Amino acid sequence: MIGFLAENAGTIVISAILVVIVAAVIVSLFRGKKKGKCSCGCNCASCGMNCSCHRK
Repeated sequence: MIGFLAENAGTIVISAILVVIVAAVIVSLFRGKKKGKCSCGCNCASCGMNCSCHRK
């Protein structure tokens, strides 16, 4: 088991970093959505696509 981890340490570290980055992006999108922001990051009142961002 230790041999496997030693041989693949670089791949494991890179994969872990990518997972953290993707999770941070997803959390950021959810927080922005709760605050009323569009996926582009702007305020929906000034967004050109405000009618299609948050359909109810």
